[in-house]
Amino acid sequence: MIRGLVVFVALLSWSNAAPAQVSAAAIDSLFSKFVSAHDRGCAVLVIKDGQPVFRKGYGVADLRTLQKIGPEKIGPETNFRLASLTKQFTAMAVMLLVHDGKLHYDDRLTGVFPDFPAYGNAITLRQLLNHTSGLVAYEDIMAKQYAGIPDDRIPQISDAGVLDLMKQQRGTKFTPGTHWEYSNSGYVLLAMVVEKRSGMKFGDFLRQRIFTPLGMTGTIAYEKGKNEVTHRAYGHTRTAEGWGETDQSSTAATLGDGGVYTSLDDLEKWDHALTAHTLLPAKEMEAGLTPATAANGAPLQQSDGSLAPLYGFGWFLNPYRGHRRYAHYGETVGFRTAIQRFPDDRLTVIVLANRAEVDAPALAESVADLYLRKR
Repeated sequence: MIRGLVVFVALLSWSNAAPAQVSAAAIDSLFSKFVSAHDRGCAVLVIKDGQPVFRKGYGVADLRTLQKIGPEKIGPETNFRLASLTKQFTAMAVMLLVHDGKLHYDDRLTGVFPDFPAYGNAITLRQLLNHTSGLVAYEDIMAKQYAGIPDDRIPQISDAGVLDLMKQQRGTKFTPGTHWEYSNSGYVLLAMVVEKRSGMKFGDFLRQRIFTPLGMTGTIAYEKGKNEVTHRAYGHTRTAEGWGETDQSSTAATLGDGGVYTSLDDLEKWDHALTAHTLLPAKEMEAGLTPATAANGAPLQQSDGSLAPLYGFGWFLNPYRGHRRYAHYGETVGFRTAIQRFPDDRLTVIVLANRAEVDAPALAESVADLYLRKR
């Protein structure tokens, strides 16, 4: 899962002329490395003016089927682990509970969890949503606890387990609201907040309030032994010896920060819902699309003094080459994912990959480059 991202800056000068219609061959050429029918690959979706104009899978979903039944090709129905793209669904779950009146963005952690240590009284849900809480990274805690132990021998941690780890801490890395630092811990805690205030398991809430209403029938928050991913892509990493399955890790079982599996077909429905404001009215979506700032309104910095990216609730908000953009990126063992939404251009590009060396954000931007013009 992502631990940090670079701020993108518009540097190139482009023509003001509108681009000609983009051909499928032009997009195909960007994914030429994935043409092998026996390699791991990716799935690509382009939505323009509300309609899917390119939808294609490259490569195979599962290394293990090659020797048994032949390659199971990646298609628009193939479900990939989203990794941090999950955060947009977690954020939406919180926003729906705010809409219901069961939560407020300025609620404190101690208000939701009365047994949380006193330092949680300084942390609001808004700060968890926009990565300004300063929470200690649960991955760092686990790395210290299991130092020297191979990852495949470390038990997987759950969302509830992360909450317990946070309750064992004595404070935050910085005063909440004063800096920006990408935090998987924060989004795992948000999943537990949803459970606490809704009275439902997090995955059930996502299904009942988001996935089912939108017709995202293949999308789930995956819990091993409790549900199954249909048309599942498995993550892979290439080594000197060849491809190896790297689908799960000790931190791969948490849901709020990265546990959703979905497909191009279902993400098309999600994109349409965001455009049409199916789940929340536009006015209520504004909070999630407003970048976090310091208390005095100044841009936030990261702990190292560098300028923080613009971030709302589950979305990076930095523009791309002068175009307004809502984006996110996912990275976990064996998977790389990216979504780029350009609302003014009515353009969305999604790339889902089940191979670890893929630069999904760069590929998505390369596709967007074919459509965008300078503003």
